[in-house]
Amino acid sequence: MPTPNYAYEKRQRELAKKRKKEEKLKRKAEHRPEDGPASDTDASLPPQGPAPAPAQD
Repeated sequence: MPTPNYAYEKRQRELAKKRKKEEKLKRKAEHRPEDGPASDTDASLPPQGPAPAPAQD
């Protein structure tokens, strides 16, 4: 009986993980608008800065 080739099996698992990760990134890129901001919540919120001081007369 031949001995198992663990290095080959490990390489195949690594390639499968890499392929799966690339497919996931590709799916995410398809759903994200390319000319818009990276996050929808950033565009819809007003800019966060110090609140204007009330005018005192």
